[in-house]
Amino acid sequence: MHAVVLLSGGLDSATTLAIARERGFDCHALSVDYGQRHVSELEAAGRVAVVLGAREHRIVRVDLAGLGGSALTDRSLPVPETPGEGIPGTYVPARNTIMLSLALAWAEVLGAQDLFIGVNAVDYSGYPDCRPEFVAAFERLARLATKAGAEGRSLRVHAPLIALSKAEIIREGLRLGVDYVETVSCYQADGQGRACGRCDSCRLRRAGFEAAGIADPTRYRPL
Repeated sequence: MHAVVLLSGGLDSATTLAIARERGFDCHALSVDYGQRHVSELEAAGRVAVVLGAREHRIVRVDLAGLGGSALTDRSLPVPETPGEGIPGTYVPARNTIMLSLALAWAEVLGAQDLFIGVNAVDYSGYPDCRPEFVAAFERLARLATKAGAEGRSLRVHAPLIALSKAEIIREGLRLGVDYVETVSCYQADGQGRACGRCDSCRLRRAGFEAAGIADPTRYRPL
């Protein structure tokens, strides 16, 4: 069985790839260079794909920075370093919709019927495209909008982390042999992949390791 797995290079997507492999899928890892400021995550994705045995790894370029609207793609906007209310400025408009669409296109080319995405709706930043309702809606869209769906072949969107806490995700990843040292989650990681320790993603990651009772292996920049 073939599956396309969205792989950002972060903790959640690496765990998702490991889960897909355990479930018996032949995994085709897809990363998206969308103009994000933390490009070191793409280098991490390449390492993770090799270590976790992806059949192949591709990086597709989509210029979301040209549209702006997010602190992750517009360097004139600061990455928030203190918790706030509502959807944070690091939300990238339509990002997961676009990424899943690319994964769906590749799945059609491969003849694959399964997509994996590492979204989470428990310990997360409140992004609307990380919720179960979004995943279910995209699966319905995939069945309506594709040749495969029109011909009666089912298409499934797997979000195995959707209801897990960050600590539970980390424990599951360690069980499956994920080396989190190789992952990059920070929204403003430097060229060496070292984390700032202050952004929302860093806070969630650090809290997850603390809750799991596991030493945080993240490489942080010197203060």
